[in-house]
Amino acid sequence: MPPASANSHAIAGIVKRLNSPDFDRWAAQIRRTGGCRQPIHLRGRVRHLDQATGQTLHTYTTANEPDGLLRVPCKTRRASRCPACAEIYRADTYHLVRAGLVGGKGVPWSVSAHPATFVTLTAPSFGLVHTRHVKNGKVQPCHARRDAETCPHERVMSCTVRHSDEDKRLGEPLCPDCYDYTGSVLFNAVAPELWRRFTLALRRYLAKAAGLTVKALGDHLVVSFAKVAEYQRRGVVHFHAVVRLDGPDGPAGTPPSWATADLLADAVRHAAHAVTVSVPAAGDRSAVVFRWGAQLDVRPITLHGELTDQAVAGYIAKYATKAAECTGTLDRRIKPTDDLSALDLRDHPRRLIAECLRLGATEELGELRLTQWAHMLGFRGHFSTKSRRYSTTLGELRAVRADHMRGPDITTGRLPLFEEDTVLVVAHWEYAGQGLSLGEQVIAASLAPPPRTATTAAHGAARE
Repeated sequence: MPPASANSHAIAGIVKRLNSPDFDRWAAQIRRTGGCRQPIHLRGRVRHLDQATGQTLHTYTTANEPDGLLRVPCKTRRASRCPACAEIYRADTYHLVRAGLVGGKGVPWSVSAHPATFVTLTAPSFGLVHTRHVKNGKVQPCHARRDAETCPHERVMSCTVRHSDEDKRLGEPLCPDCYDYTGSVLFNAVAPELWRRFTLALRRYLAKAAGLTVKALGDHLVVSFAKVAEYQRRGVVHFHAVVRLDGPDGPAGTPPSWATADLLADAVRHAAHAVTVSVPAAGDRSAVVFRWGAQLDVRPITLHGELTDQAVAGYIAKYATKAAECTGTLDRRIKPTDDLSALDLRDHPRRLIAECLRLGATEELGELRLTQWAHMLGFRGHFSTKSRRYSTTLGELRAVRADHMRGPDITTGRLPLFEEDTVLVVAHWEYAGQGLSLGEQVIAASLAPPPRTATTAAHGAARE
């Protein structure tokens, strides 16, 4: 519960903002951000000039705005920081992934006939952790063992608890002293390279199956993909990916007849088990070789069936806005000088972060940048990525939305109606801060659109 001083400060801020003469314009800025929790403050001006005559067509300056500032959305993808902006990012990712399965957004509709599969690549085991098993709708005991072994630290490696989905022990090791924290963070660090090698091995298998060289494969077949990383509660990442086979012209081309869904599934299984990444010896640990976990899920994607394009796109988009928060870590960078014992962390994520900082200080592992990415438990790759020709881009979707939002500015006179090719735009912007005061946050919450409105707006703006 907030302290009384914070409440008093918030109330004073609410009264001050509501009574300000420019409240309506401030409220319009807040609505335009879509309910952003931490809008970015800009100070500056924009001039629109006729290229032929040099005549000023339109001038905008933040000097006439409330507090002399323009507030724009932070556009973060992290739901833990700003749910409103993350929802826009999630909706864009949904459209990007689904367009690569059924067409639209500049992708030919014929792409829906191309072989596509949904792949889940997992991490290996680094020790027994508390899990939640559900069988036939009934929650099973975590790790029930009649003759469970006792570890060297005198802990019985068994747990008969039927964990709830909100149990904070989920993902934590049965014996923290036995758990391989070093292996866990190193796997996260090399996971992006493991994925890169997986895509290369996938192409090599397809080329060999067709009797082609890898270089010649591109004249017959293109492998396209879109993937997202998901953190398991134990603190390691695994990847969900859509892998699709196209003709040499990408989604507009027809894949050869030998490029079947079964061949794609075989290639995925082979590549997942074939690739490895070696990490050199460092400190008290010898060199180690990492590979994907034994659990591999490969399922075909169909328009009408068990796994549809909508289900896959929704699943990938959901994880595009998440990071390592489910493990109990922080969503900000951690410095080596930070006192981990003073942070609000459970023992398991604290040990993972501490291991990142310890290994990051060794010269042999410097290129893994474990210290800089300790808050991500060693993982430094992009959460959502796609191959170049999979479908549209997030930039293109945002450009469509920006054009859509220019309409009200033109009709209200804030922007002139002109041909872009004949106008020179001269802009000067300065960063002037970020966020809202406590009182402003309360008002902004009341001005924000309903939870589903952000998704609906993003979907509508992203339509062709």
